[in-house]
Parts: sequence; structure tokens; C-alpha cells
Amino acid sequence: KAMAIPRKAGIPLSVMKVLDPRQLKPDSTETERILTVLDETIVKLEITRLILRITGSLERYARMLGPEITSSLLKLQKLSMKIQHLLASPGDEKSMRAVEQCLKCSLRNILRLFLANPLLYHGLKYEVRVRESPADVFIKAFMEFRDFILERLLTSPDEEKEKIQFMEDISLRIEKNMETISALQEELAAVIQTRDEEVNMKDKMIKNLKTSMEDLAKGCRAEIQQIMREGEKQQKEDEKASQDRCARLEQDIQCLGAQFSALVLEHRASELVLRKEKCKVEREILKWVQKYDTDMTEKQAAYEELQAVYNEEKEQLSMLMEKHALLLQEYTQIEEERRMLKEKEEESAREEARRNDAATCIQAFWKGYLVRSIYKSKLKKAKGKGKGKGK
Repeated sequence: KAMAIPRKAGIPLSVMKVLDPRQLKPDSTETERILTVLDETIVKLEITRLILRITGSLERYARMLGPEITSSLLKLQKLSMKIQHLLASPGDEKSMRAVEQCLKCSLRNILRLFLANPLLYHGLKYEVRVRESPADVFIKAFMEFRDFILERLLTSPDEEKEKIQFMEDISLRIEKNMETISALQEELAAVIQTRDEEVNMKDKMIKNLKTSMEDLAKGCRAEIQQIMREGEKQQKEDEKASQDRCARLEQDIQCLGAQFSALVLEHRASELVLRKEKCKVEREILKWVQKYDTDMTEKQAAYEELQAVYNEEKEQLSMLMEKHALLLQEYTQIEEERRMLKEKEEESAREEARRNDAATCIQAFWKGYLVRSIYKSKLKKAKGKGKGKGK
């Protein structure tokens, strides 16, 4: 049964089936048988197309084909050569028909063997490279014939009507589109005409501009010639002025040369005097330099003596400084001892004074106690005498 196929917008399902043969499915046994016969015929045609290539390289494919198919192909090859020989030399038609009958039987047998082994056929189909030939055109046409037969077998009268109606609708649409195209072409022609007119106007404008440019160029050439004449005249005047100036400069050079010679003679005498003075000054400088060297030599000797005395005194000073450091250290120790001794003496004096103060205090207290004791005893004696008188 045919599978459900979604409908496209505006196209009936039946028309879609007719337009696309791949969507057609056989719906009866007779149709399937017809298609099976056509498919087998296509396969046989393709095998027949491969046989010529295989027989040309039979040794290469013998292992793949097997002994039975190989022997059948050898037999077919012999029959083909025999029939070619008979065709080249016409003779007995009876033997020709017999050979043709044998050739047909051999070919049918080979096709039967290949159909019995479909894997071998498919393997050879991808293994054997066959150039394009008229047989390919025939096979392609036969496949189109198969699709056409399938379409006719599966198309019902209603679908045929729908197809016709669909084609009429398409024709109407094409007519409308053609009218639209005609209108657009007219509009395009008008636009092109307008553009051509604009181009013509621009061409005229360009021509006018070229004419004006040529006139301008002529005027410029005249002005350039006038400028060239004026330039030549000015150049001649400048050359004349330059020559006059050069003559004046030459006269000035001669005058300056004479002045230079006079100045050279004048300055040579002064130069001689200056040279003598220079020699005198150089001699005096030499004397002063020699005197300076002598004085510096004497002073250098005195300096060296003073340096020796200084070094000796410096050594003595360093020794005295070392002794001073030792004495200073001893003096510091002595001062520290004296300070500690003085502190001890002061501490002893303070202790002695404290003891003296304590002894004085104790003595004063003791004296007071004795006085009070004596005074008390005297008071007691005085009281005893008073009592005796009263009795």
C-alpha cells in the first residue's frame, strides 16, 4: 500500500504522485509483475554492458567469476569472434542463424548465472570501469520508460483529470506571468530609453566641455608663448646685467688685490718686529722657567727634609699617644679608687655622726631620767617631814 505523503500547498496529492514517480507504489499483482520484468530487463542490460569489458580482461576477473561463468564467457567470446568472421565474409545464412541462436543461448545462460548470484553482479558493477557508450543511453531511456509505465499503471482517471486541471492552472499562471513579464519589459524599455536620453544629454555636455577645454588649451598655448617670449627677453636682460656686474666685480677684485699686496708688505715689517719681540719674550720665559726649576728643586729638598723630620716626630707622637692612653687609663683607675675611698670615708663620717647623735640623745635622756629620779626622791622626803610635824 502507498504510504501517506504530506500535501504541498496548492498541489493535490494525486498530482504529487504523478509528478514524483518515486512516490508511486504498486497496488496490484499485475503491476508488480510488470515492474519486476522491467527491473530484470534493466539488470540484464547492465550485465550485458559489463560483459564486453569483462571478456576483454577475462584473466583479471576469472578468480572472482568462478569456473562456470568463466567458461561461459569464453564460449561467448568464441561465438562472437565466429559471427564477426561470418559477417566479414558473407556465406551460408543457415550457419549464420545457427551461430546467432547459439550466441543468444550462451548470453541467456550467462545472464541466468549472473542473476543467480546478485552479489557478484554488484561487485563487478563497482569493480569494472566501463566507459560511456550508446548502451548507457539506451539503459537510461529504458529506465525512463519503466518510470513512465509505472506512472501510467498507477494513475487513475480521476488523478488524470486532476493532472490535466493542474497543468491548465499552471498554463494560466504561465500566461499571467508572461503578461507581467511583458509589462515589466515595457517598463524596462521605457527606463532604458530614459537612461539613453540622459546618456545622450551627458554626451552632449561632455562634447561641449571638450570644446571649451580645447579653446582653453589654445588660449593657454598663446599665453605660454607670450610668457616664453617675455622670459627670453628677461633672460637676455639678466645676462647683460650679470656681465656688467661681473666686470665690476673683476675691477673690484683687482683693486682689492693691489690693496692686499700693499697690506702684505706693510704687515711683513710689523711681523718682523713682533717676531723679534716674541723671541725676546721666549728667552725671558726660558730664564724664568730655569729659575723656577732651580727654586723648586731647592724647595723640594727642604720639603723632603721637613717631611723626614715630620715623620720622625709623628712616630714619637704616636708613641707618646700610646703612653698617654696607658697613663690615662691608670689615672682613671686611680681616680675611681679615690672616689670609692672618699665615698667610704664620707659614709663612715655619716655613720659616726649618726652614732654621736644617738649617744647624745641617749645621754640626754639618761640625764633627764636621773634628774627626775632625784627630784622624785626629794619630793618623797619632803612629804614625810610634813606629816611628822602635823602629829
